[in-house]
Amino acid sequence: MRLTGDVCSTNEVSPQDLDQMFTLMQRYYDNIDREMFNLDFREKDVAIIARDPCDGTICGFSTQVVYTQRVGLETVRVLFSGDTIIDRRFWGNNPLAQLWGRMALSLIDRYPHQQLYWFLISKGYKTYRFLPVFFQEFYPRYDQRTPEWAERLITELASARFGKQFCHSTGILKASKQACRLSNHVADITVNRLKDPHVAFFNRVNPGHFHGDELCCIAPLSRANFSRSAFHVIGRSEEQESQNHGLQDSNCHATTMSEPNK
Repeated sequence: MRLTGDVCSTNEVSPQDLDQMFTLMQRYYDNIDREMFNLDFREKDVAIIARDPCDGTICGFSTQVVYTQRVGLETVRVLFSGDTIIDRRFWGNNPLAQLWGRMALSLIDRYPHQQLYWFLISKGYKTYRFLPVFFQEFYPRYDQRTPEWAERLITELASARFGKQFCHSTGILKASKQACRLSNHVADITVNRLKDPHVAFFNRVNPGHFHGDELCCIAPLSRANFSRSAFHVIGRSEEQESQNHGLQDSNCHATTMSEPNK
């Protein structure tokens, strides 16, 4: 069965749908609290929802918020992803990635002259693994040292949102005792998984992920930075996107952030 999906304002989500979202989270997360879930949801402005086409049951969702933040002498626009989960039955047939990609492209079109970044925090390797699938440039990563501009941006974004919970030296959000965490067997890192260098890197730099610690990551949002596999997931060819938009946003890449005095 193929799930259907849509992107809507969080204000359009009914109380019944919110109940289904929380129930779905409970299946895959330990120590999840309804009040904290509701607070997190209300802070977001967009919900990506995947449903069973037969009865409309929610089988997956991801919440997002777009905001601006001053970083040094510049103001950047940030897409931040919140709670995200998909029913295990549909891990191999998940429309959330496609819908997220199309939403990201719409943001790129909406803000063609602004620096736009995706700020992602990862409790599990499955979430982190989304970065190398979608982007050519992202940080942190196993095969490149995080440049100064990216490290500064991660620090500014994480410190502003999470305060002392963020550890600058490690790039990790330390989980409190009250924090939720992935349940056992949801995203276990096996010996076989460690053969993937991206997974091995995530496991090395975030050894407390099984306690709920989260790795802070960023990626510039631009068509120039989308990988070929990203366009495949989204359902559009890279060549078609290049022809339609002429890669007009290629100059909205991270170059100005890498030159802090410019």
